[in-house]
This record gives sequence, C-alpha cells and structure tokens, in this order.
Amino acid sequence: MKIALMDSGIGLLAATAAVRRLRPDADLILSLDPDGMPWGPRTPEDLTGRALSVAEAAAAHRPDALIVGCNTATVHALPALRARFEPALPVIGTVPAIKPAAAGGGPVAIWATPATTGSPYQRDLIERFGGDATVAEVPCPGLADAVEHADEAAITSAVAAAAALTPGDVTTVVLGCTHYELVAERIRAAVQRPGAPRLVLHGSAGAVAAQALRRIGVRPDPGAPAEGTLTVLLSGREGALPAAALTYDEGRLLRTVTPAR
Repeated sequence: MKIALMDSGIGLLAATAAVRRLRPDADLILSLDPDGMPWGPRTPEDLTGRALSVAEAAAAHRPDALIVGCNTATVHALPALRARFEPALPVIGTVPAIKPAAAGGGPVAIWATPATTGSPYQRDLIERFGGDATVAEVPCPGLADAVEHADEAAITSAVAAAAALTPGDVTTVVLGCTHYELVAERIRAAVQRPGAPRLVLHGSAGAVAAQALRRIGVRPDPGAPAEGTLTVLLSGREGALPAAALTYDEGRLLRTVTPAR
C-alpha cells in the first residue's frame, strides 16, 4: 500500500503522521514544492499549475491514493487534480472541520489564513455546515509561514495576535490551515480561558487519513508492522525532509519510517 501526500511545504505533516499511525506499514510519498512556495499569494491559475506539477511527481511513484495536505490547494486546485487523476488515482482534499465543530453546540472560531478568512469558500462552508452555532472567523497573519520555518518567536507572536481576536466565549477552535495543527497545543494554551472547560480543537488530519483508507478499501491497522518506506520529493527531485519538519512531533515520528529502497 502506497499513500502520497502533497503540499507546498510541511503543512502535510499532520496528515502524514495520521496516516502513519493508522497504517505503519504504508509506503509514504511526500511531494513538496520548495521552488514554488508559498502557494497562498499565487493566483488560482498559477497555484493550480504548481499543484498539478507536484501531484504529477507523486503520481509517477504509482500511489494508491493522493492526499492534498493543504487547505488553499484544495480550494483552488482540487477540481483540476481530480479531473487529471481520477478515477485511477483517488484524490482526497482537506476541508476545515466546521461540521463536527459546530455539532458541539458552543461558539466556534475558525483560525485561517487571511486569504481564506472571509472568502466565499469559507463562508459557504459556514453556511452549509455551521448549523445554529455562532461562528467567528479569525485571520492569522504570518502563522503558517512561521510554522513552516519553525520560527519560534514568530509563532508565539502570530498565535498571540490571533488569540487576541478570538471571542472570549469560544469553546471550540477549527484549525483551518494544515500548518496550524503542528502547533495545536500552543493555540489551545493561548485561547484557553482560566476556569473555562478545556478548549476543543478540530483539525482535519485524522479525517483525511481515514478517508484516504476508505477510498482504497483498506481498514486502519495501527498494530501493523512499522515497515513502510518514506520517499520525499522536493519540486520533483528526491530529497530529505526539511530540517524544520524535525522540530515538530509529527516530523520526528517519520524518522522511524524506513527510507525508500
């Protein structure tokens, strides 16, 4: 079994770690785009072109499924990716977990990039899945870039700024960018109010990993032998995980994956 994941940078680590935990025997292909990152400021057409190129590099390794480990790429490139690769290669996008967050009943905040916050895409998701929950959109300038480069000072500053914009009665935060899942506990600590119930965080990694297995008809098996291999593609070239990846638990988990033979 071979699962590919793609993103411009290390935002795909959360979903990769989720796949790794569900199926330690799966061969993993990570296709990143250091030559083209960040994707966020690009036009939709330019981003789609970059995403297709990164996906083609992954598809050359004949995976059973391809996970788009990036919210922005899912918004702009998922239709083109599915048109190019499906049905032969299932393509799984990453969507903010608004529906399960709203089901909790309390006020919800969606932390997302400034480009996504207030966008028709996100507003449509809130309209469709927000139900009766009060939903606040919180822009997080600079947070994804700070996480990408493991810049501790910048992460602290960006998290504090977004926390200051988050309504005080929020009980649930949706992590609307895959990078944010890598610093989830720092976000929880910044938003948690003294004496309030433990803040609930909703990321997408677990659901995306489970959906990828469903699409290829495979059950989770966390106890399977940890014999999966790891292939890293950097704008199509075989390489190694960026050093910044190893500052996060999700990246360090992948050091236990056997290098590709």
